[in-house]
Amino acid sequence: MRYSSQIKPISYLKANAADVLTDLADSRQPLIITQNGEAKAVLQDIASFEETQETLALLKILALGRQQVAAGKTTPIGDVIAQLRVKRSDNT
Repeated sequence: MRYSSQIKPISYLKANAADVLTDLADSRQPLIITQNGEAKAVLQDIASFEETQETLALLKILALGRQQVAAGKTTPIGDVIAQLRVKRSDNT
């Protein structure tokens, strides 16, 4: 993905805020805001932001799982099934 067309100075954002928000929602492409010629911020629509946060949460869960496997903190599937069956029979 190329962001070169999605770079705007902060003055553009100030003058066109409503249009920028509409474009973000429609295109779902992030917008890089510059100040004094340097990239300072990235704007994105809320749906893309939420998807990014969900993806990061899943990646954290996977990383924790890998760490647990590497540390030997696992339980054989047969034991898990047996525990679930005991819990299920206790609830009935």
